[in-house]
Amino acid sequence: MGIMRFSLRLILVASVAACAPMLPEPPPMAPAPLQPEPAPATPPPPAAVAPAVDQAGFEGWKQGFLARHGGARRAAYERELAGLTPDPSVVRLDRNQPEFSRPAGAYVQNAVTPTRIAQARQRTDRAPWPVVQRYGVPAEILVAIWAQESAFGQVQGDHDVIRSLATLAFDGRRRDWAEAQLKHALDIVVDGRRDRAGLKGSWAGAMGQTQFMPDNYLRLGVDQDGDGKVDIWGSDADALASAANLLAQAGWKRGQTWGYEVRLPAGFDYSEAEGPRHPWSYWAAKGVTLAHGGAPNAAEAREEATILLPQGARGPAFLALPNHYVIRRYNNSVSYALAIGLTADGVQGRPGLAAAWPNDAPLSRDQRIGAQRALTVLGYDTQGVDGVIGANTRAALRRWQLANGRVADGYLTADLADELIRRGG
Repeated sequence: MGIMRFSLRLILVASVAACAPMLPEPPPMAPAPLQPEPAPATPPPPAAVAPAVDQAGFEGWKQGFLARHGGARRAAYERELAGLTPDPSVVRLDRNQPEFSRPAGAYVQNAVTPTRIAQARQRTDRAPWPVVQRYGVPAEILVAIWAQESAFGQVQGDHDVIRSLATLAFDGRRRDWAEAQLKHALDIVVDGRRDRAGLKGSWAGAMGQTQFMPDNYLRLGVDQDGDGKVDIWGSDADALASAANLLAQAGWKRGQTWGYEVRLPAGFDYSEAEGPRHPWSYWAAKGVTLAHGGAPNAAEAREEATILLPQGARGPAFLALPNHYVIRRYNNSVSYALAIGLTADGVQGRPGLAAAWPNDAPLSRDQRIGAQRALTVLGYDTQGVDGVIGANTRAALRRWQLANGRVADGYLTADLADELIRRGG
C-alpha cells in the first residue's frame, strides 16, 4: 500500500511539473502565455542541482528591479523581497522542461492515459454549465487542462511564487518576462488579493488548480462562485471559469475541435508541415485524409489549418485547427496542446491514435544547445541558442534538411543533433 501511495505521489508531482510557463514563442497563428508540456518524477541527485548561490549578484539584481519597477510601491515591494535568496532548483527545472526535452510521444503517452481520461470524464459536471455557455469552451477541454495542470487540484505546487519569479529574473534567460510577472505577483500580495504565505505555485510561478501566471490571474481571473474573491487555489468553479475566460479571450472558436489525426500520402512534401496554413480543401487535394475517416465539419473545413509532425515523418501527423493554437496560449508547446486535445477527445469517447509514436531517446541539454549553435553556424539561424526546440529551431532544421537532401520534417533526433554538432565544429 505504501508503494502504491508513493507511486501515486510521483505521478502527481510529474503532473504539476507540467504547469510551469515557458518562454513565449510566437505561435504559427496570430496571437501571451500561461505556460509550461508531466516531468521526470524524480529530480537528479543534489550534487547536480545545487550550484553556488551568487547572493551578492542577486542583491544587485534586486536593487535594479526595484529601481525599474518599484515606483510608488518600492517600499512595499522591498518588504516582500527582504531576505530572499535565489532557488537553484528553479534554474535547473527551467532548463530541462519536459515539453521541449522529451520526445512528443513520451510526453503525450504519459499525459493521456485511460485512467486520466476516466477521471476527467467523471468530473465534466464540475465545469459549470453557465461557464461553458458563456465562454464557449467545452467542458472536456477544461477538465483536460485541470487534469494536466494540477491533477484536478491535488498538486498545485508549493514553491514561493515570488521567490521563483525573482530567481528566473535574476538568472536572466527570460528576464523581462520574469520581472513583469514578479511585479504582478507582488501586486497580488500588496493589494491584499492573496496572503504571501498562500501565494504558492509551480517552480515557474504558475498558480492554482489551473496554474495561472500572475498577470493572467489579475486580468482574467473569474469569481465564479460569487464570494468576492478569485480563488483559483480552493474553488473549482473559479479555477475552471478563469481557464475558460483565458481561452475565450485568446480566440476559442465555438463548435470546433482542436484538430484531427491525419494520414499523409506517399510522397507528401514534409517541408509543408508547420508552414503556411490552408483550408481543408487544400490538404484534401494533396491526398491528406482523416485517420479515422470522415471530414471536418463545415466551419472547421473553412478554417486555415496546418499539418503538425511532432515526432517527425515517422510519427503521427495532425491537422491543427485554430483551437490548437488557442490551447498553446495556455502553454506554448505542441506536446502540451496535443495532450490536452487528445485527453478531451478521450473524454468524448473518440478513438485513440491510429499511428504509433516512435521510441526516440530524449535530447540532452547539450545536444539541444549544440544543435542550435551548429545550425546557426552553418547558416540556418535558429533565432537564439537557448536549448528550447521550438518553431524557429524546427524551421531552421527544415531548411538544412532541404539543402542536404533529407526528409524535411523539422524533427531533431539525438543522432541528428550529434551529426549537426560535428558538422558545426
